[in-house]
Amino acid sequence: MPQRDARESWPLTMGEEPAYCPACGQALEERVLEADHRPRMVCPAGHVTWRNPRLVVGTLPVRAGRVFLARRSIEPASGLWTYPGGFLEIGESAKEGARRETEEETRLRVEVGRLIGAYSRPHAGVVTLIYEANVVGGEALPGVETSEVRDFSPDEIPWAELAFTTAESALRDWVRSLPGHGPAFEPELYVEGDPPPEA
Repeated sequence: MPQRDARESWPLTMGEEPAYCPACGQALEERVLEADHRPRMVCPAGHVTWRNPRLVVGTLPVRAGRVFLARRSIEPASGLWTYPGGFLEIGESAKEGARRETEEETRLRVEVGRLIGAYSRPHAGVVTLIYEANVVGGEALPGVETSEVRDFSPDEIPWAELAFTTAESALRDWVRSLPGHGPAFEPELYVEGDPPPEA
C-alpha cells in the first residue's frame, strides 16, 4: 500500500475550526466530554459541533481493458493524474455522485459498477469510495477541473505522476483484480504439509 504522506504538501482541507455554535450562535470552546477520547467543539449550552470526514466518490472508467484517468487542472495536485471524482452532494447516492463527477470531469458517459474499495485520507478529512465503471458513450474530453483525459492499459499507468495515495491504492486494487494479475489477497505463508517427524 502507498506510504507517501502528503501532510506537508497539502494542508487539512476541512477549513478552520468553527468559532460559533450553528445551533445557538454562542462561542464554541474545545472540551473533552465525559467518557470521550478527544476534544470536541462545544458551546455553553452543551451543543456539540461535530467535525467529521467528508465523503468523496469517484470511478475508474474502463473501456476495452483500459482505464481513463484525468489530469487535474486545480490544486491540490494540479498537473497530476487521478480518477475522476469529487465530493458527494446531499440527495445523491454514492453511485449517482460518482457517475456525475465522472461525466463532469471526463465527458464520458458511464455505468457505475462494482466497488473497487474504500480509502481514507485522515489528514485531509475525507473517505473515498471508488467504483469501476463501464464507458458507454461520450468523448474523452477535459472538464472544468481537468486539463487532459487519457486511457491507459494496466502496464501504462503513470504511477509516479498520481495525485493522491487514494488514486494509487484504487488503481493497484483494480489491477490486482484483473485476470492474470494476481489475487487481491496473497497469504504470507503457504503450508505444504506436515513437517517431517523428528529423528
